[in-house]
Amino acid sequence: MNNRYYGLPRHVPWSRGMPLIIAGILFSTPLCAQGDRARAEYPQKPIRWLIGFAPGGGQTVLVRHIGQKLTERWGVSMIVDNRPGAGGTLAMDLLYHAPPDGYTVLVVSSSMAINAGLITKMSFNVLDAFAPVTQMTSQPYLLLAHPSLPAKNVRELIAIAKANPEKLIYGSSGNGSLGHLSMELFCQMAQVRVTHVPYKGTGQTLIDLIGGQIGIATSSIIAAVPHIKSGRVRALAVTPGRRSSILPDIPTIAEGGLPGYAVDGWYGLVAPRNTSPEIIARLNREVTAILALPDIKATLLADGAEPAPGTPAAFQTTMADEIKKWTQLVRTAGIRLN
Repeated sequence: MNNRYYGLPRHVPWSRGMPLIIAGILFSTPLCAQGDRARAEYPQKPIRWLIGFAPGGGQTVLVRHIGQKLTERWGVSMIVDNRPGAGGTLAMDLLYHAPPDGYTVLVVSSSMAINAGLITKMSFNVLDAFAPVTQMTSQPYLLLAHPSLPAKNVRELIAIAKANPEKLIYGSSGNGSLGHLSMELFCQMAQVRVTHVPYKGTGQTLIDLIGGQIGIATSSIIAAVPHIKSGRVRALAVTPGRRSSILPDIPTIAEGGLPGYAVDGWYGLVAPRNTSPEIIARLNREVTAILALPDIKATLLADGAEPAPGTPAAFQTTMADEIKKWTQLVRTAGIRLN
């Protein structure tokens, strides 16, 4: 048989395995082309959006807004799949075992970064297990005080706490919550000691703050604004490293007297690891465009959130920084889940 018939050099010897090698050469290019074409045509079927918490929360509301716009753009359904349990790790485990084809994604939040430090028995490393798509929103928190507390700003609050170790009581929406850890970080940086009272949600925390049972608390803007306007609570500062566009007159904690302090709630989107860069890029591009739409921005601002999309690399850095910060705090403060 003439080796040149198959496009082989004359010096290559023929063997019994040569037909298999030739078949691989002949079919590799079409298969690669098919894979490229499938990614280019993404999506072709419904996309499942996993959420690690019960329906009705901020993540579900956000996904429904974005999902409606994606359905209009792509002509495929977006399925919201709430899988509450174990602080969101049940949904993370489902994504970890999902195929990397872009048809299963997960909405993550700042609680994911906290849980990476609190939950020591996770079967995977979050940063290695998932492919970042984009951060979607930022949810600034407020540091609040009861009007009877003689503190009009962060410096005065720190002075009161230092003069009265462990006598100042603060409430949070639960042990290990962002509200809890944000105040623990505040105490560490300011070198003060206060007493923590965990509640089962922000609503009950605000009720006791209004009633004077506790002196300070952190809360989302949307929950706190009505009580600030009525004068039943006082806003001392916002927790992020920048002022909020929703309440631009309220200084940051860093501006108020604790340089370097920054805590931000956020939602983001991740896919299974090994998802193709083309699919990641298209998801990022479409979600970013949707978050820039005037009606979506207005809806988010009304809920106390701000659009905050970016590149996959930027979101990877954010997650890594957040996990490092909260893991260090959990260890140094000796925080444990009940």
